[in-house]
Amino acid sequence: MSPIFEFLFGQYEGYATHQIILEVTAVLFGLASSLFSMKNSIWVYPTGIISTSIFVYLLWQWGLLGDLIINAYYFIMSVYGWYIWTRKVTPTRYTPITKATKKEHYISIGIFGGTLLFIYAVYEFFEKWTSWTAYVDTITTAFFFVGMWFLAKRKIENWLYLLVGNIISVPLYFYKGYTISSMLYIIFVFISIAGYFAWKKRLNNPQETGIIA
Repeated sequence: MSPIFEFLFGQYEGYATHQIILEVTAVLFGLASSLFSMKNSIWVYPTGIISTSIFVYLLWQWGLLGDLIINAYYFIMSVYGWYIWTRKVTPTRYTPITKATKKEHYISIGIFGGTLLFIYAVYEFFEKWTSWTAYVDTITTAFFFVGMWFLAKRKIENWLYLLVGNIISVPLYFYKGYTISSMLYIIFVFISIAGYFAWKKRLNNPQETGIIA
């Protein structure tokens, strides 16, 4: 085994084969979901639900509580977002892409702060403050919670919060020993940037019907 391969994937030596297959499957569906989101396609949610469901199962087995909570929240926001994205605001248009209002920015601050307190309480209860990664997890979770809420509301700011969370997650997941997921977050970083500019072109465009099937 080459030193580079050992460095990148040696962490998987003790994993069951089905866990590796499930992680790869979840990663592929997560990638598809992110690409569908960038393209303004409703398929962001069916693919996202499959990915998060698999990750919830794996993260429970691996004992990664913070990451499990993030994916469970993703699942809930996917169901909520699916409803919002397919809701018609006129007979011919669905919920459009818009910028967040001042009220929604205040709500996002509340979600961010509430997430920090919630994750702190959960980690305290389960005595998970065993590594510096737990503190980074708490902050990353807050960025992702706000980003997913904005995504469900079809607010362009979702990409900015997801971008920060994705950047932090690249080294974090690699350090935890999940190289495949770490590589996925590298791709997510670029998708977040591309998604922001793609949505910016569609922003408040009267010709847009809302979503692509």
